[in-house]
Amino acid sequence: ERVLELARRLSRGEALGTEEEEEEEGCQRHREPLEVFCKEDGALLCAICRESRAHRAHTVLPLPEAAREFEEQIQAGLQTLKDDRDKLLELREAEMRRNW
Repeated sequence: ERVLELARRLSRGEALGTEEEEEEEGCQRHREPLEVFCKEDGALLCAICRESRAHRAHTVLPLPEAAREFEEQIQAGLQTLKDDRDKLLELREAEMRRNW
């Protein structure tokens, strides 16, 4: 959810937040800003968590890159849904013409 919100903010060209927001959104354990996204766990991590045993061997991405990846996935899924909708509308229209 946080990554999607970050992706929305970045796509609108908004800043990632003020210092107050960063403190509120920071790591609850270490009170550090969240800087990377762990792909294996799907979690935002601070620098200290990133170096912990739990995440050391995991693939991590900087937040802007992770947000961009998720945005691309969402856009691809949205395009698929639009294409499916267009096909269904065409079928509906053809069926309505056939019934007339």
